[in-house]
Amino acid sequence: MKSVLIFDSGIGGLSIYLEINKLIPNQHIIYAFDNAAFPYGEQEDDVLVTRVCGMVSALCAEYNIVLVVIACNTASTLVLPYLRELLSIPVVGVVPAIKPAAEISQSKKIGLLATPATVKRAYTRQLVQDFAFSCEVTMVGSTRLVQMSESMLRGIAVDKDELQAVLSPFMGEVDCIVLGCTHFTLIKDKIEDVVGESCQVIDSSKSIANRVAGFLIKEGQKAFLNKHQHWVFSSASVNEEAVLNQEFCQIGFLSIQRVPIF
Repeated sequence: MKSVLIFDSGIGGLSIYLEINKLIPNQHIIYAFDNAAFPYGEQEDDVLVTRVCGMVSALCAEYNIVLVVIACNTASTLVLPYLRELLSIPVVGVVPAIKPAAEISQSKKIGLLATPATVKRAYTRQLVQDFAFSCEVTMVGSTRLVQMSESMLRGIAVDKDELQAVLSPFMGEVDCIVLGCTHFTLIKDKIEDVVGESCQVIDSSKSIANRVAGFLIKEGQKAFLNKHQHWVFSSASVNEEAVLNQEFCQIGFLSIQRVPIF
């Protein structure tokens, strides 16, 4: 059975899984998340490279994986060159949608909402320099919003006042906000409620899904006849994660299994 591996530090990558599943509903998916090191936005660069490369390469050695999606902006802006050197299969990363935001902004004032690590990355600054040089870009890095997104899928409602406080630097200042973290796409509707209709909120989940589908078709790896449930692995114990397990099962996964880090 040929599988696509989606890898993240937590459950943010489910936003990309949902889009891939719409395009290729019969493609088998393995979702792996490194919750032992969550959140990635607070990890040192060398730690991220070691953990991501270790877990992904171990899973690729164990299973028949034909494509890897690093569904984490923080990791993608750092580890993609290392992974592509290690693996002989396509590796798709997720980077902030700065270019389309700059193109659609009428005021030429855009916002980037990401993790603190993504905000400070040289890669992100280069994206702005290359594609949004004509724009004023307000960047906000929030680890708390990542945690809020994770908590929501565990049955804890998002605190609107806290969300408004995170988004306050954008209010009245920008007409487009880029979600530079896959976790934030899970609460995109709540972000849109706060910023209002005058501000467009964009993410890269659909474009990543399109890219994955294109790769699979090009390589002849698209699986149309898969009848298996998807698999999900974590690096730390999830024995008390009944609500999260239920969420995974509702969207087509078997129960979460714990695997060695690498």
